[in-house]
Amino acid sequence: MSQSVRPPRRATASSSPPPPVSDTSADASIEHAGYQPQLARTLGRFESFAVAFSFISVTTGLFTTYGTVLGSGGPAGIWTWPIVTLGTVLVALVYGMLANRIPLSGYSYQWASRLASPVLGWWFGWVSFSFLAIVTVAVDYGLTQVALFPLLNIEYTAGRGAVVTVIVLVIQMALIIWSTPITTKINNLAVGAEVLAIIGLTLLIAGALIFSGKGDWGNLGSYGAVSAHGYYGWLGPFMLSALLGAFTLVGWESAANLAEETHNPKQVVPAAMVRALLVSGVIGMLFLIVITAGAGKNLEAITASSSPVADIIQSTVGSAVAKAMLVVVVVAIFACGLVIMVSCSRLVYAMARDERVPASNLLSRVPRPTGGPTYATLLAGLTSVVIVLAFASNADALAQLSGAATLMPAILYAGTVALYIGTRHRYTPNADDFTLGRWEKPVVAGAVVWLVVELCIFLIPAQFRQAQYYALGTLAVGALLFAVVWFTRRDQLTSERGQAVDTL
Repeated sequence: MSQSVRPPRRATASSSPPPPVSDTSADASIEHAGYQPQLARTLGRFESFAVAFSFISVTTGLFTTYGTVLGSGGPAGIWTWPIVTLGTVLVALVYGMLANRIPLSGYSYQWASRLASPVLGWWFGWVSFSFLAIVTVAVDYGLTQVALFPLLNIEYTAGRGAVVTVIVLVIQMALIIWSTPITTKINNLAVGAEVLAIIGLTLLIAGALIFSGKGDWGNLGSYGAVSAHGYYGWLGPFMLSALLGAFTLVGWESAANLAEETHNPKQVVPAAMVRALLVSGVIGMLFLIVITAGAGKNLEAITASSSPVADIIQSTVGSAVAKAMLVVVVVAIFACGLVIMVSCSRLVYAMARDERVPASNLLSRVPRPTGGPTYATLLAGLTSVVIVLAFASNADALAQLSGAATLMPAILYAGTVALYIGTRHRYTPNADDFTLGRWEKPVVAGAVVWLVVELCIFLIPAQFRQAQYYALGTLAVGALLFAVVWFTRRDQLTSERGQAVDTL
């Protein structure tokens, strides 16, 4: 019999509203896990897909990290994108089986708490929280540096970037607290606009390259300013270019974090995660091809630019289209940061209702079922604000935060897949569960191989030392917080009472 978390205190009439009317079977799973439903189920198939797709946000990732990859791996580094896509899809399939097994807010925190131990679950939760808080800042910094400032023709400085990023964070906090349906609608519109815009822009740039002779298709195999010696070797420039996909193709698991707000989550969430990755992978690869060819002969200047993608768009299809695209990019990146903060707030809420963090009574409050958990959202947003203030004078903040926001999910993905492997023998799927059948073992094996390679890329080379220091720093802070939780809430962390999760 697997361990499970202590059933949290039940919501009372004085502390929370009555549970909303929603899917009976899905809510039964929540109650069986020891909770009372507090969040309205407002997410359908498209909304769940949109949450995962928006967190990934192809435009956010490519606009943010494309210049870094040009400098470290040259234009040919874009061909790591399909490799990363395939490896990440395999990981997502494993996550899908866990999301089906335990469809609760808190995703990896819940899975580790219930399948292994509450202590391990706490650390999964802390690493997830640290990643989400950091990547929110990285995304909103990207909004200012590579989209908003170029759109408004404002020269970027570290100070200006920090001020605008804080303003964006405050707006996102207010929207999430105000209304989940409104937040969802904003995200749906942003996703639709992003898909149409990036497909349309890809076709426009391709047409300009084909019919006007602009650009240089030879860039697709060029190393740029990077030495050809050892280019494809172990941990050479080509492998390090995986940062492009590894930074972008993360966060799809946020659909699982909103399982308690999703209709039929056991079937919808796994499909949403995989579809978001596949759509992002295809669209992103096509866009990378035309952008790289569109860089033309001026690779050196494009590589040195603070907004290389915007510069390429302007040089190939004109300033008017570039401006229009930047408007869409601003909206898409804003929605990406919004969804990340939503996911972070739900994680805090999930840990608080299990009394795993200080001020649990406050952080687990949901004043209205159609609004977000107010104080959990404030904690998530204010943590990101503190990170911004710490980087306020750092001109290289975006690159450093991007590195940390890439390493931490890789560690989390590896730990979660290991958790699945270690507990799979205790679970017998139901007839209507999301399963892979005979493909399960090959998929899990492929996910393990990819994660080992990814961890080698981000742990061994000296280029990622700064990101590693940030990751170690968050673990040190986590150790201090864990000590506080251990001495004040030891009973909750060591309790084995509760419902067996394999019957959820």
